[in-house]
Amino acid sequence: MPETAPLPPAPRSAVVTGGGSGIGRATARALADRGAAVLVVGRTATDLAGTAEGYDTIRTLAVDLTEADAPQKVVDTAVRELGGIDVLVNNAAALGHRALADVDPQQVAAQLATNLAVPVLLVHSALDALAADGGGTVVNVGSSGARGSRAWAGNSVYGATKAALDFLTRTWAVELAPRGIRVVGVAPGLVDSGFAERAGMSPEQYEGMLRHVGGLTPQGRVGTPEEIAWWIAQLTRPDARYLTGAVLPVDGGLSLT
Repeated sequence: MPETAPLPPAPRSAVVTGGGSGIGRATARALADRGAAVLVVGRTATDLAGTAEGYDTIRTLAVDLTEADAPQKVVDTAVRELGGIDVLVNNAAALGHRALADVDPQQVAAQLATNLAVPVLLVHSALDALAADGGGTVVNVGSSGARGSRAWAGNSVYGATKAALDFLTRTWAVELAPRGIRVVGVAPGLVDSGFAERAGMSPEQYEGMLRHVGGLTPQGRVGTPEEIAWWIAQLTRPDARYLTGAVLPVDGGLSLT
């Protein structure tokens, strides 16, 4: 048998967008728990500070990622404060649950910019940093509701951006492999991340949705941010280095029904 190449070092630095709450917060902490220095990026400084509380290795950067200079600012900050970028987690997303007849042009523009344009421009800006020291890993956080041939009534724009993100994962995996960069995706199902306020729901509507979707899921429940973060952390491990271009649904089996 041919000799196995030595494992690259464990990730020493990571950038997590949308890191002020939910999956982003859990992912930043999971990576920090595994020894990485982490830069969490988001719009609200107080939310980011909550993510970093109790973690000396988590840094924060409050910035609107849709601003023209934001991607390069994120990269420059990570290189300066963390020494580089071994892992980039594209988790930031703009929600918008509306039927086509009710869509708002500004909401559509925000979803396209945050969910699709930002990952493209951020990875573009981070290419050299990700390729350094043997190559890093990009993790795109999509949605199991946008996979395969399924429809998602009332979420056409959001779902389309997540389906496009899966395509970017596959395409970048091929393009960037010669530079030693892996690109993988995680497609969560419904996660109880407290996003009711961001989605414009009342607490009663939110709890009702959790019960409804949980009842449809083969496992009989919705997920937690920590469960998604665990998988993201696993995909960035050195011994996962032969995996690239795959999108992993983590949804309790919902996308199989």
